[in-house]
Amino acid sequence: MSMTTIADQLVRMLVRAGVRRVYGVVGDSLNPIVDAIRRTEGIDWVHVRHEETAAFAAAAEAQIAGRLAVCAGSCGPGNLHLINGLYDAHRSGAPVLAIASHIPSKEIGTGYFQETHPERLFVECSHYCELVSQPEQLPRLLNIAMQTAVGRGGVSVLALPGDVAARDAAHPTPRAVSIATPAPVVPPPDRIDELARLLDESEKVMLFCGAGCRDAHDEVMRLAETLAAPVGHSLGGKEWIQYDNPYDVGMSGLLGYGACYDAMHAADRILLLGTDFPYDDFLPQARTIQVDIDPGRLGRHTALDLAVHGDVGETIRALLPRLRPRSDRSFLDRMLREHERGLQKVVDAYTRDIEHHTPIHPEYAAAILDDVAADDTVFTVDTGMGNVWAARYLTPNGRRRVIGSFRHGSMANALPHAIGAHFADPGRQVVSISGDGGLSMLMGDLLTVATYDLPVKVVVFNNSSLGMVKLEMLVDGFPDFGTDSPPIDFSAIAAGCGIPSVRVEDPAKIRPALTDYLNRPGPAMIELITDPNALSIPPKITAAQVRGFALAAGRTVLDGGVGKMIELARTNLRNVPRP
Repeated sequence: MSMTTIADQLVRMLVRAGVRRVYGVVGDSLNPIVDAIRRTEGIDWVHVRHEETAAFAAAAEAQIAGRLAVCAGSCGPGNLHLINGLYDAHRSGAPVLAIASHIPSKEIGTGYFQETHPERLFVECSHYCELVSQPEQLPRLLNIAMQTAVGRGGVSVLALPGDVAARDAAHPTPRAVSIATPAPVVPPPDRIDELARLLDESEKVMLFCGAGCRDAHDEVMRLAETLAAPVGHSLGGKEWIQYDNPYDVGMSGLLGYGACYDAMHAADRILLLGTDFPYDDFLPQARTIQVDIDPGRLGRHTALDLAVHGDVGETIRALLPRLRPRSDRSFLDRMLREHERGLQKVVDAYTRDIEHHTPIHPEYAAAILDDVAADDTVFTVDTGMGNVWAARYLTPNGRRRVIGSFRHGSMANALPHAIGAHFADPGRQVVSISGDGGLSMLMGDLLTVATYDLPVKVVVFNNSSLGMVKLEMLVDGFPDFGTDSPPIDFSAIAAGCGIPSVRVEDPAKIRPALTDYLNRPGPAMIELITDPNALSIPPKITAAQVRGFALAAGRTVLDGGVGKMIELARTNLRNVPRP
């Protein structure tokens, strides 16, 4: 009778916890676990080309499916490659278990080949990180790791030497693995009373909503109606709060638009709902109340008049009966009018009368993509200008999802996130909005898409530039340097991987190309050659930023780049908010 190894026990427990697959790259110390997966029904190994992709993919699966997802890396460099994707998963609150296999246990501490200390390396990007040094520690440590990842929302890491994984299990494998999900938190009555008092004393209330408003859309709308309050959102809150929202005033932050910033600063009371918005300079730093499920986030980025620990939906349901309804809509109506004017200048400007403009305006292409994509599409977006176009042009409807590295801000996330999103929900359309800079970093995983014939559609906004970095340099007063790259034909690369592809340079061909390739079976790439001078202008331009643009322009002119700055000005002039 064959004995059950630690690797067998680990894999069987994953299956019983509902895990469907493990993303990773095979190798040496990880071999006992990979072989156990091969021999176990109900779980698959997804062979990616880079471990960073494995972690990103697991993060996306966890966010789309709402369950624990798993990635793995071999000892030393293998699991070290996981770290950036794990930071993203952890900061996104995605329940991910990472298995970091380790060198032979007797060699730990000797400077052995590929030796690192994963139990130390991953501490900052996890809630739980432990070394399994003997079989007696399982199954308990695995159960703790899984429960912590799901219960606290984030990453758990188990470091497991290959020789320990191959040893016989010391304890029976549990027949069932029960993982508890977090329960809603209801604030105490006295906190709700104080919240109601402060809101009732305020005439101009503004609601600013983040990802914590998931599943609380209806409650937020009722609160906005009761208070006659404009509703703004962060990028993470867009997909949950912007649709079916007659109180919408747009988004704040570096990627923002509309009247959100102005409404926030004109209000005499700001209510932050489920957002850990990190940009202090965009917040009034006064007159603010914050509601959040995580008490550690309260007051991190702004001074508070009241901190409320609670689930957004539960808090609002307890609050509404205590509030006096407002009949005066003057503040709300003024902000809605300002928002509409702002959208005309900022969002619509780029999509009008430019059907024949080359290079393609990325905003125009994004607007067409929004129109052509399915109503339940999962969009994954690269950090940088891809985030801008998604924030301003993708229309949420309560069924679409938008996944990105919104808190960690990593490049190269869109393609790996798309891989995980497809595995999480194979019946949905998945579109990766990739920048040329981000795609080039983890481009090897086009082979993963091709190998598994994943129906992921990769839409590449190719401007041969790191557009967001260029903007950052300009607002700081530096001429852009090191941001541009030689033209690359990504569609040819995709074709070489066996992925059907098309390269579009004529704006008139964007719609037919997207319509055709998004509706084909299997993978596809649509490469759009876009204007490198189309930069994002924040909703509020400070004097320092204006000086930065002027200084960068002066330096560029001195460097002989007069034509370059003229083109930049022409491209962005219509997008600058006017006084």
